[in-house]
Amino acid sequence: MSRDLSRLLRPRSIAVLGGSWAANVVEQTRKMGFSGEVWPVHPAKPEIGGARAYPSVRELPGVPDATFIGVNRHATLDVVAELAAVGAGGAICFASGWREAGEAALQDRLVVAAGGMPVLGPNCYGVINYLDGALLWPDQHGGRRVERGVALLSQSSNIVINLTMQARGLPVAYVACLGNAAQVGLAELGAALLHDERVTALGLYVEGIGDAPAVAALAEAARASGKGIVALKSGKGAKAQAAAASHTAALAGGGAASAAFLAQAGMTEVATLEEMLEALKIVHVHRGLPGRRICSLSCSGGEAGLVADLAEGRALDFALPAEAQAEVLAAELGPLVTIANPLDYHTFIWGDGPRTTKVFSTMLAGYDAGLFLIDPPRPDRCDPASFRPALEAIGAAQEITGKPAFPVASLPENFDEGLAEALIARGVAPLMGLPAALGALEALALTRAPEKGWRPWPAAPERGGRVLPEGEAKARLAAAGIVVPRGVSAPTLQALGPLAADLDPPLALKGLGFVHKSEAGAVRLGLASLSGQAEMPGATGYLAEEMATGGVAELLLGARRDPVYGATLTLGLGGVTAELMADTVTLVLPVRAEEVEGALRRLRLWPLLDGYRGRPRADVGAAVAAALALQGMLAEGPELEEIEINPLILRQEGAVAVDAVIRETEA
Repeated sequence: MSRDLSRLLRPRSIAVLGGSWAANVVEQTRKMGFSGEVWPVHPAKPEIGGARAYPSVRELPGVPDATFIGVNRHATLDVVAELAAVGAGGAICFASGWREAGEAALQDRLVVAAGGMPVLGPNCYGVINYLDGALLWPDQHGGRRVERGVALLSQSSNIVINLTMQARGLPVAYVACLGNAAQVGLAELGAALLHDERVTALGLYVEGIGDAPAVAALAEAARASGKGIVALKSGKGAKAQAAAASHTAALAGGGAASAAFLAQAGMTEVATLEEMLEALKIVHVHRGLPGRRICSLSCSGGEAGLVADLAEGRALDFALPAEAQAEVLAAELGPLVTIANPLDYHTFIWGDGPRTTKVFSTMLAGYDAGLFLIDPPRPDRCDPASFRPALEAIGAAQEITGKPAFPVASLPENFDEGLAEALIARGVAPLMGLPAALGALEALALTRAPEKGWRPWPAAPERGGRVLPEGEAKARLAAAGIVVPRGVSAPTLQALGPLAADLDPPLALKGLGFVHKSEAGAVRLGLASLSGQAEMPGATGYLAEEMATGGVAELLLGARRDPVYGATLTLGLGGVTAELMADTVTLVLPVRAEEVEGALRRLRLWPLLDGYRGRPRADVGAAVAAALALQGMLAEGPELEEIEINPLILRQEGAVAVDAVIRETEA
């Protein structure tokens, strides 16, 4: 359901209920210069925060556009029902003690009481509109009025309060909290914020995605309007999964599925709050990063070395300048300067605006964007005047080349907030702190346009199930078009012997009934026959197969249902060391063949599949076909919970699934 949140987010009248918290809201609206009406409501007090109070909602001089409800949870129910009845525009429910405290039924009653009236929360701090000076916010904050800027949306009130205290020059247009999101969710509130044409980007602090298809639709709409979304997802730490029925369950856990979803939806995922602020700054000014080819310039070898070290291993390309560029730079900088990237241009041109501009623009012209290391002296104790020519040259280089030029302070506190705001107003995005700057640039470089109309499959609750015997699992794979070894199974070794007589050695013998056969010692390989083989303690049956030969590489392929993102596909280097290597990529279904191949190419050990040092090339197409077959099995088999092949033996031509786990719901 899509509700009209415009009155709640951009109110002309605000009602406030409660005691001290309500007084804080009144005070904050006054400080922010809100030009609309503020109507406190209290049954006994004649005034709150210096403003006349009214005995009840029905005695207000008008219908409020937005209401801050700062009373206890039980009284909140009555207030919400009354506001809905008079046609109020929306409400913030501040009180805690709902679903997060085990009171799910009480929260359900709140939703019923609200009806069609938008409600944020409960257990929610509220909303700040810095564009119009409208606040439904019961505490201090660090923001101020702006004409345009980014919106910050958080499921944590404390986190977003901290973000308002930033001194990095980022203009913030809105701050909004979701709380328990009983009625209005992440996607709906995010869309309403982005609908304001004065909002340039959306920053998300996410604890839970909620409705993944709706969030994917939000991301697509944001991209279509030229507004990026930068997200920080918390709660991604890997949990112990010792009892997991597959390697996939462990490797696709933690943040793998959420990271895959954010990437496939076209959002920019960052790792820290600092990276979020810097990435939002870039999106606010430049709408994103045009490419991953980056140059770095500084007047210090130490700074150049620091950039090189911190950039190592990142998805940023610090290629050397082209020959024509290098010639111009060498002529301008002289024989004592080594032309490189990162470039230490020394101090020979320091203070010379025209020469500095020529060097900066010449270097920047050959790249997608440039970092210009500069830490202006603190203005309260020093005179920063000597740094102005370099700062002016950075802006001039951006104007000349049309490429983003980022002044970067190695330490965030070394860039004055007033200077940062002035640069942003001129269309130059200063970045504070070299690690955060590089992290933000890498995150933006990795952001990719999603497939138009892509939505994850609907989520389903986690269900228990049974693990199929391996023979039955492989029969399912074979029916889906995946090649499996010839094999036979029997309840005992004695019964298995005659059945295996037609198999061509070398043979593999497996004991059935184990979650992880290798760990249980229930796998014997390279057998010429089954003669003389001892029983395997604990086995519920046995499987004999022809061993796959001619393998070039071993892969793990796993598809499983996900309670948030619908279903995931995990690909990686396989075998018994799959979890040890943890060289995997996870995708959220549905996916296309090119996405699967692209994921395989992102593996650290991709060269082993691609003919590393003269090795034979593996049939990657066969791996892609097997992965798509698993996707098809999940799509057509609602009873299937999880399918894993480990390993899939890749040959130069073709592939064979030599071990399989399938878990399905109990009938």
